[in-house]
Amino acid sequence: MSIHTRTGDQGETDLLGGARVPKDALRPEVCGTLDELNALLGLVRSYPLSESVQSLAGQLQSDLFRLGAEVAAANPGALAAARIGPADVAALELAIDRCEAQLPPLRSFILPGGSQPAGVMHLARAVCRRAERRLVTLARNDPAAVSADLLAYVNRLSDLLFVLARTMNSQGGSHDTPANLAVSS
Repeated sequence: MSIHTRTGDQGETDLLGGARVPKDALRPEVCGTLDELNALLGLVRSYPLSESVQSLAGQLQSDLFRLGAEVAAANPGALAAARIGPADVAALELAIDRCEAQLPPLRSFILPGGSQPAGVMHLARAVCRRAERRLVTLARNDPAAVSADLLAYVNRLSDLLFVLARTMNSQGGSHDTPANLAVSS
């Protein structure tokens, strides 16, 4: 199989199942953002991390691949075995709770940063939020294309990435930097 097919030279791409769509249509946009997020998690995994964070990041990459396939499928029902479901959302919630139990409670907003891997994880969180916004737009325009489980998963994922960035800072000896946010009335 050749990597250069030339089938996208006119600005179109295939969905899973064969339908052709413009490369800037909503589904490819969501898939591209999920791919960007997956690549950032791959970058995070290139750092020396605790076994638990390394393993969790790998699982998240696999989940994102399944999520992207579901979004890219012209008929998402055809991917029943690979679909993101309530158990996947519950697994994220459990991971969030486990990480938060080992961290000091937040007393203010924090700035993204700290150690290099935590900084990349904060960037991954921001990309995840963009993926969520694109997914919401796709759901509004094509409700059959996006299950409630996909929306819940991506929402919880951004929370987990935030907590993982804090965890990585804590494990690496860095501290969260409080945001200097004064609100006037």
